[in-house]
Amino acid sequence: MYFYSSVLAHFLNPANKNTMMNWNKKLLIVLMAFMLLPVWGFAEEVPKNISTGFATGNASLIAGYFRNTIELSIYASENVYSSTQAELILKDFFKKNTPNSFEVIHTGGQGESKYAIGSLKTSEGDYRVTLLIKSTENKPFIHQLRIEKDGL
Repeated sequence: MYFYSSVLAHFLNPANKNTMMNWNKKLLIVLMAFMLLPVWGFAEEVPKNISTGFATGNASLIAGYFRNTIELSIYASENVYSSTQAELILKDFFKKNTPNSFEVIHTGGQGESKYAIGSLKTSEGDYRVTLLIKSTENKPFIHQLRIEKDGL
């Protein structure tokens, strides 16, 4: 206890203003680094090609991350499809809904399982995109993809 009180007294001593300022700067840098950690993690959890695929309407780019079968839900029509079938359905969706932008707004998960929620803005309206991504041998695969009209 004596140690902590002597350190506190040292920092609060007006004669040690430079020490106090240096300590404040270090504390600020550490706090900022911790606040930025979640932002750095977002980029790694959703492969860039998936985000680019949604932003540009490139179903083939997204389908490159499908596993053999995928649970696909578009407009509340949900089913399990082969990766080829799912790619065709996604291409059809993009034909009818030309993307203007896509942004990942939230990610989470644990271990090899991650999820991401994105906002897809298209010519026909805004959509909420939810992805369940699981890694197998350090390669991410989309297991579930949901596209729902935003605000429903």
